[in-house]
Amino acid sequence: MSSTRVRDVQQMILRDLRGRDIDCPRVLATMERIPRHQFVSPEDEELAYRDRALPIDCEQTISQPYMVALMTQALQLQGDETVLEIGTGSGYQTAVLAELAANVITIERHSALSRSAEQRLSLLGYRNITFLQQDGSQGHSLQAPYSRILITAAAEQCPEPLWDQLAEQGLLVGPFGKQAGQVLQKLQKDKGHRRCENLLGCRFVPLIEGLPVS
Repeated sequence: MSSTRVRDVQQMILRDLRGRDIDCPRVLATMERIPRHQFVSPEDEELAYRDRALPIDCEQTISQPYMVALMTQALQLQGDETVLEIGTGSGYQTAVLAELAANVITIERHSALSRSAEQRLSLLGYRNITFLQQDGSQGHSLQAPYSRILITAAAEQCPEPLWDQLAEQGLLVGPFGKQAGQVLQKLQKDKGHRRCENLLGCRFVPLIEGLPVS
C-alpha cells in the first residue's frame, strides 16, 4: 500500500471513526486492515477512504466507512457467531463481518453483484462466507436462527421473516422507516418481544422484496 493510501486509512480511522463514537478495538483494527479501495470502481479509488457513500454497479452504493463501523459495532460481535447479512453489495461490509464473526451468510438479489463480491472476497482469502442470490427480505430459514442479522438496505419496518429467524436474545441492526425519515435501529429479541434502540438518522437504498434479479 502506498504512503498516500496509508495516510488516507489513518485519517479515516482517527477522524471519521475513532474521532466520532467508534470505540470497539476489533472494529477499528479490522477497518484499518481491509483494503476498501479494492471494493470501489477504479475511478473512485482516490475517494475510497473518505467518509462518504460511493456508487457501485446495479444502482447500489457502498456505505460510508462510519456507517459500516457503526452498524458493525452495534452487532457486538464476539467471534463465534454466524451472521446473516442482507445486501452483499460490493462485499466490503461482508469482509468486515467475516473478520469479526465465525461465519457469514450474505444474500444479494443482484446476481452481478453477488458474483463479483464472491470473486473479490475469494481472492482476498476469505473462506467463511456463504453467498446466496435470492430475495433478502425472506432471509435464509435453512440455517436459522441467527444470533446476529444485519440489513444494509431500508425497509419501512423489519420484514417478519427476518425477525422470525433472529434467535432469542439475538441482535438485528438495520435502517427502517420511510425514504425521507429512515432511522438506523438495533433490535433485540427478548422473550419474543422487540427491544429497540435508535442509533441515528440515515439514508439507504431501498430493500426490494420479490424475485431476485438474474
